[in-house]
Amino acid sequence: MNLAEPYVELSHLDAVRERRRRPLLDCVTARFEDVAAVRPFRWSRGERHFSGWYWAATTGQHVGFESWLERDRLLLMDFDPEVAGVASQPFWLHWHDGKRERRHAPDYFVRRTDGSAVVVDVRADERIEPKDAEAFEVTRLACGQAGWGFERVGVPDAVLLANVRWLSRYRHPRCLHGPVVNRLRATLSAPVPLMIGADAVGDRLETLPALFHLLWLQEVAAEGLAVELLGPSTIVRLADGGGR
Repeated sequence: MNLAEPYVELSHLDAVRERRRRPLLDCVTARFEDVAAVRPFRWSRGERHFSGWYWAATTGQHVGFESWLERDRLLLMDFDPEVAGVASQPFWLHWHDGKRERRHAPDYFVRRTDGSAVVVDVRADERIEPKDAEAFEVTRLACGQAGWGFERVGVPDAVLLANVRWLSRYRHPRCLHGPVVNRLRATLSAPVPLMIGADAVGDRLETLPALFHLLWLQEVAAEGLAVELLGPSTIVRLADGGGR
């Protein structure tokens, strides 16, 4: 098989859920961040993996996942201010390996705020078998032909993930209250320990959800978010040019 320039076709579901298959290069301008998944997410008793739906604050839509690892990566993509849209299992890629036709459905299609696109496959390093490695390589080459980026990501950093999981509980806009947010922004114009800043603004039951939402939006920055768990003494302040 010649992996240098594989001939790849793409199949996806259109707006009326009809399957369409075309040469990859005919599909490069399609908005795959808006398509339905090409295969269903199944829940079976006794399965080792776990499928489900995640509500993405970025789009206000539910996005599917087929494992806890995919869910974790989806969470981090939702937290990324450069992500504008994401769809799971967006299409099948079809190619011939010299003996038979192969196909692979990447885990996610991501549209970034600058208009560029990234195809993402999620697999832990120790779970990549030879056939998986070939599928990822073909996907990388196909994405190069289409002008898309490609990433194969594994297990994320545990501390960053724990912090983002916590903040995700406050990702919904209902956590924002106008007057509280304005007071938080004024208080956090200079660095301050998290709990001291919250207490300076008002009752914690009102201020903390808003503060955590601003941290989720990255309008407020926390020192060491990737190296230590959020806590009362974590230093927070308004981000320089942060937010969405």
